Amino acid sequence: MSRLVVALDQGSSSTRALALSEKGRVLARAQTAVATRRPRAGWFEHDAAVLAAGAERILDEAVSAFSGKEIVGLGIAAQRSTIVLWDAKTGKPLCPAFSWQDGRAADIVAPLQGRQEETHRVTGLYLTPFYSAPKIRWALDNVPAVARALEAGTLRAGPVSTWLIWKLTRGESFVCDPSMAQRTLLLDLETLDWSETMLALFGIPREILPRLSPSASEVGVVKLGHRLLTILASAGDQQAAALGLGGGAPGASVLNHGTGAFLLYNAGAQPRRVPGLLTSIGWRVDDEKPCYLVEGTVHAAGTSFEWLRDNLGVLKKGADVDRLCRASEHRLFALPAIGGLGAPRWDYRTPTTLYGLNSRTQPADVARAVTEGVGFLIADIVAAMRAEGLSPSLARASGGLSRLDYLLQFEADVTRMTIDRAEETEATAFGAASLAVEAAGDRDWAARLRRPKLGRTFTPRLDAGEAAALSASWRKFVDAQAALARSLA
Repeated sequence: MSRLVVALDQGSSSTRALALSEKGRVLARAQTAVATRRPRAGWFEHDAAVLAAGAERILDEAVSAFSGKEIVGLGIAAQRSTIVLWDAKTGKPLCPAFSWQDGRAADIVAPLQGRQEETHRVTGLYLTPFYSAPKIRWALDNVPAVARALEAGTLRAGPVSTWLIWKLTRGESFVCDPSMAQRTLLLDLETLDWSETMLALFGIPREILPRLSPSASEVGVVKLGHRLLTILASAGDQQAAALGLGGGAPGASVLNHGTGAFLLYNAGAQPRRVPGLLTSIGWRVDDEKPCYLVEGTVHAAGTSFEWLRDNLGVLKKGADVDRLCRASEHRLFALPAIGGLGAPRWDYRTPTTLYGLNSRTQPADVARAVTEGVGFLIADIVAAMRAEGLSPSLARASGGLSRLDYLLQFEADVTRMTIDRAEETEATAFGAASLAVEAAGDRDWAARLRRPKLGRTFTPRLDAGEAAALSASWRKFVDAQAALARSLA
């Protein structure tokens, strides 16, 4: 009897469930949209109850057609740094799920900037409102229901993966893997346990946090109708994507384009610290040593194109981007800073900016500028890696925005890297599924799921000198905008 594995990919814009065969074929796919609310400038949030209900519904849809086949288990990948706070007694969220893009806790981290070096040493991350701990502190201070649950001893806090597992197992499993736990800004990178230093810094009690477990290990059972589904893996979406793109070996690089854009470099079994970039835990299988990544984050990739479509009317649909970029005749500079600037600047003050507008500027020029802005930010991450002796020269790309030829070609030009585009856009789901079958003991199946079918290859076309001059001009533009933002503040 043929076997299946199921993957659940909970992202910022959608939740997807896939059933995969032993040969890596997608046999079933279900999807539901995720709504993001923006009640104030810089605030991004989801309805946590809707996230959980949607996940359970599409899981049931994905497996319903396979009543006669063995499903070895479920692998879960989820958006990172988004935090859910709920009441263990009622099972209900106490406030919205604060997105990883959310900046409402900026005033909490602002007075703590003198602790940046210590924070990076302990957690591998930086003190920004991007991560969960400041958001938990904000909720404790500003949401009365959260404070009451803490006093009653029923408050629970965890990343989206923890919340989904808790709901899917009907409250039986309250767990978190290291790749997601790190994104709370509360995990000690060396001990792989909750850090007393960081808990004290934010005044967060340890007892509200989940039990830590490996990325690939059995953590609970989901009941879907009359069917039981064992949860065998859980990891951050970018870590899962890295695996699904074949980035499991030291020195491999992957480039995932979604709501944000992420460049991850596999550093192997030892953590590697690069100024301005993140030292991320990749994944941990059972009690083995974890894999570590060097990571750079662009906060507003897909978000920037949504902004062009919904706020400015520059786009009617995403498919217009390539056409508009090719039609543009005048280069502008755009700084895509919705939700702040990520690596290597970590700047939440400098706003989204367009430079070079004149009487002949057309919508196509704006679309091209934003597309190139995302590419420039990726190039800044590559430059930071190379400055520390890392040598990313080949990257595999996935995610919805990787369908944009102009974007990948521009990234190849300004990074001087070769970029291979994966034909299957569901690298995150493949990576989560591969961890699940590895936990089930089938490493051959896991290896097959980590060999993506590659499509077009993008190599640098722009002259190296021209690319260097263009990047230098870009950095002057960004530095000038940052200086202006500081002076106006």
